[in-house]
Amino acid sequence: MTRLAIVALLALALAGLGVYVVGERPELYERVRYPLRYEEFVTGHARNYDLEPHLLAAVIYQESKFEADAVSSSGAVGLMQLLPATAQGIADRTGGSGWHERDLLDPELNIRYGSWYLRHLLDKYEDEELALAAYNAGQANVDRWRGRGVGIQFAETRHYVERVQELKEIYARAYADELGL
Repeated sequence: MTRLAIVALLALALAGLGVYVVGERPELYERVRYPLRYEEFVTGHARNYDLEPHLLAAVIYQESKFEADAVSSSGAVGLMQLLPATAQGIADRTGGSGWHERDLLDPELNIRYGSWYLRHLLDKYEDEELALAAYNAGQANVDRWRGRGVGIQFAETRHYVERVQELKEIYARAYADELGL
């Protein structure tokens, strides 16, 4: 590669970095880097459960990168990475019948159950950060931390909450029209 080509590539990289540093990444970059899939389920269930659609999209991206067949090492399944026991509890509370674990691979049902659960956590904790912490680390951990009067004790969970809140802003900016913002 010629010296001129290297200088040109470096200049382009620095120009792109400059855009990133000032916080104004191009929308096209954000749309490519952070996809929005199952938009009709995201907006519909956000509306049904009184959630911000960009928050719901952020949780889905962080949990599964919008991969409907994602399964974690802990056994969480689908777009919103629900544990089967959690999903069974949601099904019981919402009148679901004939529920089976493989149903969590259905994007519509997974987003519906995940939306119900996120709304439940927001109502319980009345605080987005605590609700997100409970989504990631479990309600028992958040309840214990609150009982001791301490903040989020797991570094992984603190990072999760920060990342989802960052993604929430990205989705609001990149998909304002699609999410009805």
